[in-house]
Amino acid sequence: MRLGGTGTRGAGPPAPLVWFRRSRTREVLAAYVLIAPHMLALSVFTFFAMGFAFYLGFHRYDLLSPPVFIGMRNFAKIFTDPDFHIALRNTLYYTAVVVPVQTVLALFYAVLLNRPVRFRAFFRAAFYAPSVTASIVISLVFIWLYAKQGIFNYLLSKLGLPATVDWLGNPATALPAIMMMNIWSTAPTFMVVFLAALQDIPDSLLEAAAIDGANAWQRFTRVTLPLLRPSIFFVVVMGTIGCLQVFDQIYIMTRGGPLKSTMTINYLIYSEAFENFRMGYAAALSLILFVLILLLTVIQKRYIDVEVQY
Repeated sequence: MRLGGTGTRGAGPPAPLVWFRRSRTREVLAAYVLIAPHMLALSVFTFFAMGFAFYLGFHRYDLLSPPVFIGMRNFAKIFTDPDFHIALRNTLYYTAVVVPVQTVLALFYAVLLNRPVRFRAFFRAAFYAPSVTASIVISLVFIWLYAKQGIFNYLLSKLGLPATVDWLGNPATALPAIMMMNIWSTAPTFMVVFLAALQDIPDSLLEAAAIDGANAWQRFTRVTLPLLRPSIFFVVVMGTIGCLQVFDQIYIMTRGGPLKSTMTINYLIYSEAFENFRMGYAAALSLILFVLILLLTVIQKRYIDVEVQY
């Protein structure tokens, strides 16, 4: 039975539901408006750049004439290019040394500054200072420090050692010198990651281990380190990516020399693109670098256990 004008058939949703839906729509639209500039920049400078690099990898392009499709020739040339072999060897050597050393040093800094010592805030800021300094500025400072009349040779003379080392001019010392600088400047960045992870470890676990008779070293190796696995994985992966992409320090300090002893893959990409104007070949090199980074990341994920078990 239908009462005139009072039935609910065909009626709209309740007023509170309508208001909620409108409010939700406004929030979603506002969110899209706020992230639109970032998404635009990400699309242009990341996604479009990646797609265009993939496109150029199969073309010959010199910036002056239209791209010419040449298939896989750029990639075939890479594996017979002696400069690529040198750059790959230097890059892998640089990564294999810098990543473990800076990871261990960062963990040492974090453990040291996690202890209740006087002026702890000051020391944390002082240790972290190199990380907030521009890499170009640090590179310029170290050029002076590595000079023949610089402080490093001065310290060697005070120790009675030969003080005529040409740190950046000798192929045997140029790349290790840059490694030392980057370890010193990058380890504090990862120190903050480890410091946050250490402060997140429950004190009850360490106290329980101490009650069970574990000494300080056993508590660190059997309790602290296993709980730091996710942070260790993050630091190792980010350090590896940064080392494989090293460029600015090489460009400022040595320009890939002497005798190509500091030429890395990223510097080779820059040289091919903006000095030799072989943009297609440089794009192919960048794709090879991307594959190398992806491969090493997968391997690290496979062998570094990131699961934490309490």
